Amino acid sequence: MGAGLVLLLACSPSPGGLTESPLAADIQPAAPIELRFGVYTADKASDMVRQFRPVLDELEKSMTAGLGERVRIRMEIAVDYERGRDDLLSGRVDFARFGPASFVLARGENPHLKLLAMEHKKGERVFWGVVCVPTDSSVQSLGELRGRRFAFGDSTSTIGRYLAQQALFENGVYASDLGSWSYLGRHDMVGTAVAAGDFDAGALKEATFRKLVDKGLRLRELARFPNVTKPWVARADMPSEIAEALKQALLDMQDPIALEALGKSGFLEAEAADYEPIQLAMEASQSFFKSSK
Repeated sequence: MGAGLVLLLACSPSPGGLTESPLAADIQPAAPIELRFGVYTADKASDMVRQFRPVLDELEKSMTAGLGERVRIRMEIAVDYERGRDDLLSGRVDFARFGPASFVLARGENPHLKLLAMEHKKGERVFWGVVCVPTDSSVQSLGELRGRRFAFGDSTSTIGRYLAQQALFENGVYASDLGSWSYLGRHDMVGTAVAAGDFDAGALKEATFRKLVDKGLRLRELARFPNVTKPWVARADMPSEIAEALKQALLDMQDPIALEALGKSGFLEAEAADYEPIQLAMEASQSFFKSSK
């Protein structure tokens, strides 16, 4: 009897009804590779899901094709910057999108973290932070903030703390010169508090500032400063094959819907040296806490 006939008989229905080949019954679909992506609440959690889920969907498709195995990515949103860093360092998430200062701090704890890529906007590796004031404020320069109330973001935010404090002391304004100051956490909370009159000025990323203005909040840009675009980082012990597939999927990403949701043009190769200016700014920002002369 030919091999083809044997196969046909094995798959043919029995007199009592349809039966499954014992060989076919043993074949189970392979379990997917499950990855956890971490991000912290720089903005409202609902906004962050809308921003990142399209990107993660594209990464799933690209990695599945590249690895030849199904990949599924779950999103984990940390309550604050510190928890977001700890999630990656402890392995609770497999890869994450950090701000530059968070990357510097995390790499200080584990220099073996894998830097996958950095975001870019039309080829530029820079985005902007803003110091804002209410629209009707009389303040026209950073130097005029002496005696005023200032809202910072998270205590480890690149824009919301370190670069803002550097900008203030470089313009002759120290912590002791301010009437009061506080760390509020999320960027949108800073802008909302300034617009409400709870603070006279505050620091936040330009993209959030623009969103708040578009929503009708009466805010005005007082000053701006550059920041290095954000890194995507994998845990130190991520298997090299998966890390390389993830890196390539980021670098190859061209889906316009996903990139529009992220607010970027794509991803570029990155190395730790790209973030040395931020480390220097973090160190320099300590001068903000010295007494003015």
